Amino acid sequence: MSNEDAIQAIKSRIRLSDLARRYVDLRHAGARLVAPCPFHQETKPSFSINDEQGLFYCFGCQASGDIFDFYGRINGLDFRETLHALAEEAGVRLEDRPADPRQKRERSKKLDMMRMHELAAAHFRSNLASPQARACREYADSRGISPELRERFGIGWSMDGWQDLCGALARGGFDTAAAVECGLLSRSQSGRVFDRFRSRLMFPIRSLSGQAVAFGGRILPALAKEDDAKYINSSDSPIYRKGEHLYGLFQARPSIAAQKAIMLTEGYMDVITLHQYGYTQAAGILGTSLTPDQVKRISGLCSHVELMLDGDEPGMKAAQRSCEMLLARGLSCKVVLFPGGNDVDSMLHSYGRDAVEELRAHAADGLDYCISRLRSMAPRDAVEWARSFLSQVELPELFHRYAARLSAGLGISESTFREGVLDRRRTSPARHDAPSAPKHPRAGSIDREIMTFAVRHPRRVKDLQDAGADLVLSAPWAIRLWGKLSALGAGAFDHLDEKEKSFWTRCQSGDAPPLDNEAAEFDAISILLENHRKDAFASSVQAALQQNGGTASQREYLIALKEAQGRHRDQQS
Repeated sequence: MSNEDAIQAIKSRIRLSDLARRYVDLRHAGARLVAPCPFHQETKPSFSINDEQGLFYCFGCQASGDIFDFYGRINGLDFRETLHALAEEAGVRLEDRPADPRQKRERSKKLDMMRMHELAAAHFRSNLASPQARACREYADSRGISPELRERFGIGWSMDGWQDLCGALARGGFDTAAAVECGLLSRSQSGRVFDRFRSRLMFPIRSLSGQAVAFGGRILPALAKEDDAKYINSSDSPIYRKGEHLYGLFQARPSIAAQKAIMLTEGYMDVITLHQYGYTQAAGILGTSLTPDQVKRISGLCSHVELMLDGDEPGMKAAQRSCEMLLARGLSCKVVLFPGGNDVDSMLHSYGRDAVEELRAHAADGLDYCISRLRSMAPRDAVEWARSFLSQVELPELFHRYAARLSAGLGISESTFREGVLDRRRTSPARHDAPSAPKHPRAGSIDREIMTFAVRHPRRVKDLQDAGADLVLSAPWAIRLWGKLSALGAGAFDHLDEKEKSFWTRCQSGDAPPLDNEAAEFDAISILLENHRKDAFASSVQAALQQNGGTASQREYLIALKEAQGRHRDQQS
């Protein structure tokens, strides 16, 4: 079936509450089901499910949506991955091909690239057993990488030849140009294609669905030449963006789900060593610093993060920046820094698990760590950091808690931190033009009032249009949402962006009155529209009077203005 039909079929076969119970402990609260939110740190039951509508909403962090939004967010999947996973669970067969030829070609190319990566992963893995890989196996043994870990992470070996993987891909019938585009092969200036990874220990990077999408390759110390890079990593490609993925997340996800926590470290070897010592919730950042996309993915899996970073200055800076992003999104975090030039790999091998447990037991809370760093900065710079950080914090209860702790920790008044924060929020691109649902249909601007009624009662959109509601809308977000709603009705939800879904869900949640007084709500909107027209007419009369003073028609304008204002007062009374 088409994807549109599949979406509806999945929703009809899987109840949102049944799916959510795998992750949260739901209990009844009237007509709704509630629980502590799985997407941010809290204990209050602010997470709410309306099973009849198939929607969820968190009154704390404003996470909202339908079964696809919930499953994708909590598992760190994009919509395509979510659709395929839920379709398989619901027994729904998806459309095999996209209708658009360009989309079909793009999808076919990405599928080929993923198949190439799977072939490459299997090829590198089989190489590890060959006689030529003896030095690689000895190195792996010296680093404590057990055969079980090699198998779990799919670790392999790239041969020393220039055409080894080239030949394997050619035998598989794959196009070398696509292999160059996705970074498996390279092309010389003369046009010759050759293996990008040679004589390296290979680490496949997998998506959350388990698909190999990229590689990291480490040169063996015994084979390294003076100008050899220690690591070569896949570049961004149509199937891989470094800032979105975490190394080992696929292998760590079961432990993360069980412990509701993740360990984040830097390198491939750090992740593997942590798993070797029983820390199976560990994943790697795949770069020098955490990215917003990675934070978003983590927040869908757990609410607590343990940063395991080097104790040098770059590591300490990375820890502060990571804490800033994690705390602003509502996650809790701790910072474990390794002393004496050690990283987690050398610490575990040299001093054992007990030494790491001692460091973990005394790990600094994320905000306390940031405060300790701020104390070494100039006061002006510390205040600027605090304002920037607070302007990113979405949850009011966290904002006040963080502001109070920053004030106490730095000996600077809260008012100093708060100064300018509201201005930053108003000008932030992420907040610009974002709808906020009113707590009552008649509160707020006319755009919000009209769109709240339209979302609550989609079948009345035509009546609203007949009353001229669409002509009154002025905010870009309201005009966009109206267009989707008028074209698709109640089915528009599947085509909304994240902010529109949040608005939609809040309008239908406990934040708004019960959906049992549609006629009175429509009458209120009709009166609002009538008053708006009268106000507009009165304004135009006043403008005309100012432009036409002293003419013979002034009396007619005065009479019209009096009548318009009189009708407005009668209507209000």
